[in-house]
Amino acid sequence: MSHHEQDRAGTRLPEGVPPIRPRWLPRVPPVHGQGPWRARGNKLLCAVAFLGMGASLWAFWLTYTDVRDRAASEERIAEACAGIVDAEAVMDLRGGVVRAKPGSGENDEIQLDALPESCRIYWVPGPGKTDYLFSLVVRTSADDVPMNLVGDESWLEPFGRRGDLASRPDDVTRHADHAEPRPLGDGTLGRYSDDSVTVRADCASGKPASLQVTARADYDEVSDEDRGILAELARGSAVQAAARLKCDSQLEQIPERLTTPARELRAPKSAKASCAWYGRHLGGSRRGRLPDRMLEAPTGDKSATETCLLAVSPAGVREIAQHLGGSEREYADSALTHSPWWMRTASFFGAEAESVAMADIDDHEYLKPGTAGGGEGPGVWWASSVCDGRPAIHALTVSYTYDSVVLDRLPALFRAYVNDITERRGCTDVKFPAPSAFKADSR
Repeated sequence: MSHHEQDRAGTRLPEGVPPIRPRWLPRVPPVHGQGPWRARGNKLLCAVAFLGMGASLWAFWLTYTDVRDRAASEERIAEACAGIVDAEAVMDLRGGVVRAKPGSGENDEIQLDALPESCRIYWVPGPGKTDYLFSLVVRTSADDVPMNLVGDESWLEPFGRRGDLASRPDDVTRHADHAEPRPLGDGTLGRYSDDSVTVRADCASGKPASLQVTARADYDEVSDEDRGILAELARGSAVQAAARLKCDSQLEQIPERLTTPARELRAPKSAKASCAWYGRHLGGSRRGRLPDRMLEAPTGDKSATETCLLAVSPAGVREIAQHLGGSEREYADSALTHSPWWMRTASFFGAEAESVAMADIDDHEYLKPGTAGGGEGPGVWWASSVCDGRPAIHALTVSYTYDSVVLDRLPALFRAYVNDITERRGCTDVKFPAPSAFKADSR
């Protein structure tokens, strides 16, 4: 066969007639000249094409493994949390994570027939690496463990738990570790802080009388978006837990916007909400050794919990220290570094008032509705009342290096607090601790 081409049928073409180009074959411009540069260019194009195909396949594989691992993580989360939590929403925390796993401890998985229980979920950022992500805690009023604790035990202290106090020695009471709890709406549904949301359900009949579910982010700097996710997780889990425990309850919806809670303490004269009573109290008396800082939260007409945190600034400590001696002077020195001076008022209403206890390492002492007392053991004093026909407990906690320094001012301060909140909430049958509870020999 000559150098002339054949057409698609194999027929020899006449002299001077070019071969027929199939329509599917792309038109290639003529190349003028040959040489190594053309060969190298072709090789480079081929290499780029293969690399592009490889990168696409690798990206597809990574996407596939991410989807697979996320789905497996969601299954493990649902199992550890007794199937009452939205595992997909948990994976959306912290900006969205791909891999997570439950803790391996005995208290890291929920068993609804043995409450209180909690499940803890860890983020897995890489092979062999874990970091804190999320916890869900379920409690009921029928549990042996109290729903609410007061006292100055280390896990209840408002300063230092977020980080070492030595890292901020100049002003240890400027910022609290956590914001004081704020009501969800009018407080009927529950409360929230900077890193947690607690939803409560009152059961219409039977036991338990109430159910409490807390969704908590176990990492710092929780965003507003994450706080919204926590709120939906807490409510959704409460609905599921109530159904499983046969607690007949109707829960309100989460408010559209949860205002970012503050952790910076301010001057008492600026108080307008849960610490407003303290500003008024100082307005009628000389401050002396009382706190010069406060951290408050909005009040809710139907909140089951309301608190006010008070603390002494470094300048206040130094001023008070000038008039102290002996061990109290040593207390003032430590208040500037590792044992800040603080106090907190807290009130609990309804079913939550029936599950309040003073924290202790060995045991917990319940504060019974209809009683009043304090002064022995932990720095806690309490009063009681009846609000809307239901019990209420009103407590004052003072840090252990501060209570002796300020003891003589506590009776008037505590009475001012209890009078304010019981009048505001329309409570009756108020019972106060006996004067002897505030004597030094009762400590």
